[in-house]
Amino acid sequence: MRTIRTFHYNTMIMALAAVTSVTLQACQKDNYRQPPSGGNKPGVVTNVRTQALNGAVVVRYDLPKDQDLLYVVADYSIRPGVNHEIKSSYFFDTLRLEGFHDAIDYQVTLRAVTRSNKESDPVTITVHPDTPYYTLVRKSLQVGADYGGINVQALNTTNSAIAINTLTIDPATNKFAIADEHYTSLDTINYAVRGFQPVSTRFGVYVTDRFGNISDTLITDLTPGVDQVLDKTKFFNYIMPSDAFIGYGGVVPNIFDGNTTEDNNANAWQTTIGTSQRLMQCTFGLGPTSYKLTHFMMYFRDYGYNNPKDFTIYGSNTDHPADAVTPGNVPVGTQTGDWIALGNYRVPDPPSGLPQGQTNAADKAYMNNGIDFSMPKNLPAVKYIRIVVTDTWFGLDYTIIREVTFSGAPQ
Repeated sequence: MRTIRTFHYNTMIMALAAVTSVTLQACQKDNYRQPPSGGNKPGVVTNVRTQALNGAVVVRYDLPKDQDLLYVVADYSIRPGVNHEIKSSYFFDTLRLEGFHDAIDYQVTLRAVTRSNKESDPVTITVHPDTPYYTLVRKSLQVGADYGGINVQALNTTNSAIAINTLTIDPATNKFAIADEHYTSLDTINYAVRGFQPVSTRFGVYVTDRFGNISDTLITDLTPGVDQVLDKTKFFNYIMPSDAFIGYGGVVPNIFDGNTTEDNNANAWQTTIGTSQRLMQCTFGLGPTSYKLTHFMMYFRDYGYNNPKDFTIYGSNTDHPADAVTPGNVPVGTQTGDWIALGNYRVPDPPSGLPQGQTNAADKAYMNNGIDFSMPKNLPAVKYIRIVVTDTWFGLDYTIIREVTFSGAPQ
């Protein structure tokens, strides 16, 4: 038996060696490029075709037959004084040229290069990209007055990485200076830039992309609405029978203690599953004064897991509101007992555009800076707040919020 096994083993090794030899010969014949020969310059690329994209062009071509060909390189300018060079190895027959500033004609030079660093004669082509995405975003840009600042809206249908930059007049120089930079790749852009007094203010807004292209500037004079950050030292816990069970020391006052930096359970409202399941809900008072709320900043720990994805804000102006079942996700203005629905909200997707459950440092910074949510206009004044989380990123039935800051006008 041992001799038979040895015979089979040796036979198998010989067979594998033969197959490997044949495979290597096939690879050498069909796929392997020859080492540097120091010979003449290679042939040129031929049969060049182009496809226009937004701010980009895809270039396809037939490769020369030189055995020591290494890559094809394209040289082009995206705007005056800014040159780009893109390479593609001999395994491919395509180049993607990006970053063009305008939808106009550009000259592109293509060269084939060997392993000996010999370049072919240049092949010059004319390309004409479609309108760059940052220009499309700029065309859709709309700016209007908001409480304490301005509201900025735009469409970014290609989900491209862009920045919207807001300018205001610097009193020291009497010239425009950057007041806010908003980076995003979301398809629907809607946010506020706040911190301004209710006086006529000149704003400038423009769009940039990752290639340094800059749009023209939208200039407008707007008067921000009156806005006041509520004094959280006057907030108080108002525990109700339907509120969620507290877990890991995450009591409700943690979300209005003014601490937005520490990332632990003792600095957040955190719920858990108790003897019976309750809504992911908390209730608290704003103090003795009623406020017509305008917007709020909410701070989360991260995306994913038990972090809120959808939630509803309720309010009450009754001195001692009674408990009621308020499951959330109801039309704004819905009255349930002493409680009225003030708004339904969804946490924006990660700015990186990564799939659910995946984030990067920029997403984490976005969360740490707080997310600004606007309140619908014409809401009644309230002095009590109820937050009902209707869904978490991973569909869990317990949740966590680090901090919330409300703004509004006292009534």
